[in-house]
Amino acid sequence: MSRVSKKTKRTIAISVSLLAALGGVALAAQDKYSLQVPNGIAFSEFRGFEGWQAIGVSQSGDLIEVILGNPAMIAAYHTGLPAVGKQFPDGVKMAKIHWKAKKSADAPSVTTVHGDLDDIDFMVKDSKKFADSGGWGYAQFNYAVATDTFSPLGTGYKCGYACHTIVKTKDYVFTTYGKR
Repeated sequence: MSRVSKKTKRTIAISVSLLAALGGVALAAQDKYSLQVPNGIAFSEFRGFEGWQAIGVSQSGDLIEVILGNPAMIAAYHTGLPAVGKQFPDGVKMAKIHWKAKKSADAPSVTTVHGDLDDIDFMVKDSKKFADSGGWGYAQFNYAVATDTFSPLGTGYKCGYACHTIVKTKDYVFTTYGKR
């Protein structure tokens, strides 16, 4: 029988523990594109949104956000939308990424920058599919920093409709396209 030293046993135990921990992290990684709002929109319907053009920015309370549009949405904005009485075409999509606002540690003057991700919201125009919510479908996916995971919020594609009814005359869209 061979004898294994205490040092070798300790090294093996540490190595096995590290491999198990790393394997657990790899297994726990979330595929955000597999998520869907109950009875609603899937994250996967907005694949590639990270590369869309910025429509505008806004701040609400302690959150800052950038609003992005797919190419069809940007083209619609270039026609002058949103405008009273005019409708966005089916197929346009928007994404709004919310971050916690924080003060920059590097800027030479007081500057607000993005901190931790808070949530990502989506809107898509499909006047047939979402006829009972002004032609728009909505989704919100909250982000948990501690677990690096998203979770869908709400009960379906109407989750943003009530708030957007105050801009019904602008086809339910708050955000204008900023002058460039």
